[in-house]
Amino acid sequence: MQRHLSDYLIISLKGLAMGAADAVPGVSGGTIAFISGIYEELISTISNVNLSLFKTLFQKGIKTFWEQANGNFILALLSGIIISFVSFMKLAKYFLEHHPVLIWSFFFGLIIASIFFVGKQITKWNILTVISLIIGTGIAYYISTLASLSSNDSSLFLFFAGAIAICAMILPGISGSFILIILGAYKMLSDAIHDFNIKNLIVFIGGAVVGLLGFSHLLKWLFKNYHNVTLALLTGFIFGSLNKVWPWKETLTWHTDSKGIETPLLQKSISPFSFEGENQIAFAIILMILGFLTIFILEKLGSKKQ
Repeated sequence: MQRHLSDYLIISLKGLAMGAADAVPGVSGGTIAFISGIYEELISTISNVNLSLFKTLFQKGIKTFWEQANGNFILALLSGIIISFVSFMKLAKYFLEHHPVLIWSFFFGLIIASIFFVGKQITKWNILTVISLIIGTGIAYYISTLASLSSNDSSLFLFFAGAIAICAMILPGISGSFILIILGAYKMLSDAIHDFNIKNLIVFIGGAVVGLLGFSHLLKWLFKNYHNVTLALLTGFIFGSLNKVWPWKETLTWHTDSKGIETPLLQKSISPFSFEGENQIAFAIILMILGFLTIFILEKLGSKKQ
């Protein structure tokens, strides 16, 4: 595929959107990749990283290696993801603490649109695809109801947290950041980014690389052999995640850290009219519409470039 500079700029913009989504606990960058038309290329590119690729580097040189690795695509995408994830994590933290209804409303609209656009790519519905949809929905809903585990400061724990979270990050509907919260590793990672803790960042990235390389092979195989069933399962993941991004919640239990700061531990979705405090329903509806339109624009961009 011959690409121009403008194509790579668009890929970087899609990376920015993926990074911003993954910074929010509840929204998956994999959803953005899927909607914007780069998901299967991303999975295929990652799964092609193996020993034969590095043999190419030593036998045929860096140019052939770079082309075989789809290097320009990965560089453009990763640049957008990293810049956005690191910068947006602080912004997301602020909105989650001070304007949670508004940020969740935007992402609720985004997820609603994602269900429609991913689901419509299923070309054949049968009993197997319906069961896959139900299973995916059930798994994602169950994950969204889990309380956070207590945090763990060991490097081995952070390594495995990175491996598990990265699998979620590339799955539409399952948020990598939310998995980190459930595991009790989200604060440890955000502190490492904020304090520029090189050791913890390297350990987390190492785990993420191992998890990504292993999981991408499974996804590539599923898309090749069970395309519609896989799409139905992913649609279910997105549908089940709606519970997590519902804007109006009641906090059932709180977690107090070593500094005495309280954060919600277990929440349940409630009606906006039962919400304690300002429900901001008018602004919430506007932001839901904006979230829906964001996915609509990304999908149009993706379909034009395919």
